Amino acid sequence: MRKLFEPYQLKDLKLKNRIALSPMCQYKAENQRGIPEEWHFVHLVARAIGGTGLIMTEMTNVEPRGRITENCLGIYSEEQQEAFTKINTEIHKYGAKSAIQIAHAGRKSKLKDCKIIAPSAIPFSSDYEVPKELSKSEIYNIIQKFAEGTKRSVNAGFDTIELHGAHGYLLHQFISKASNQRTDCYGNPTKFAEEVIAAMKSEMPTGMPLIMRISAIEYTENPYTLDEMIAYCEIFKSAGVDMFDVSTGGNSPNKPDVYPAYQTKFAKEIKTKLNVPVISVGALENPDLAEHVLKENEADIIAIGKGMLKDPHWAKTAAQTLGVDIKMPGVYDLGY
Repeated sequence: MRKLFEPYQLKDLKLKNRIALSPMCQYKAENQRGIPEEWHFVHLVARAIGGTGLIMTEMTNVEPRGRITENCLGIYSEEQQEAFTKINTEIHKYGAKSAIQIAHAGRKSKLKDCKIIAPSAIPFSSDYEVPKELSKSEIYNIIQKFAEGTKRSVNAGFDTIELHGAHGYLLHQFISKASNQRTDCYGNPTKFAEEVIAAMKSEMPTGMPLIMRISAIEYTENPYTLDEMIAYCEIFKSAGVDMFDVSTGGNSPNKPDVYPAYQTKFAKEIKTKLNVPVISVGALENPDLAEHVLKENEADIIAIGKGMLKDPHWAKTAAQTLGVDIKMPGVYDLGY
């Protein structure tokens, strides 16, 4: 049996294979109220039909000002919860499990007529406005919003939750020296995330795993080091994180050179040092490469992003490449 198509279990989450749809913002909540509609239904369910084991939503925000744009998703209203419930019901029909990535954009929001916020009054770049520095009472309020979003996510039928602590969004902004220059207790790079994790865990069933996406390294001036991030992840693990989704960068406009498996070494390091399961992501759409990463014990799950934009049935395509027979629903197998 190929490793990519072996079942995987973490606490009560049981996956039929080790393939995940990576969260990718669609900017298609055209009702501008953060409600997933037909586009998201088709986008997510199509990948479940295509054989993916874990369907992860795009970054879904815990309050209106936490969105990147007016066309981004939220999990702060009953209407949003109800729409996600319908999507999850359909995803589950095809043997897939669902995850929601909950987040807050902080200073990376591009909302119009909305004062953006951050740990410190430092803009993301010259193209962004200077954010308002959060007061302690505002920080407490946002932590509660993460708890409320978690409760709605559980009620909507998600099988697991991913906390977005990467790519320059609010949790990452608190973690990074480049964006957090506070002198109070929240100048501690892990404190905000620890409190968010605790709030979320209080609303999650005991058997539901909490995943956290992190940026293992930064491409900023005065970045934290990989060793520092490993130390932070050890704290997050103690706080209740069950698995890390390992990416890089995003807290500055600087971008890395992208090549196949360019981020797997960071996932492997975190997995090895902390003895914790990890998801690896980043140009892994070659099935042989994805299989190699798993066989070398560099990751436990492979997340495919752009590869599934090109091919919603990537799991079936990968199975064919690797000589594995997986069944498609209906008459779809006739196409193969």
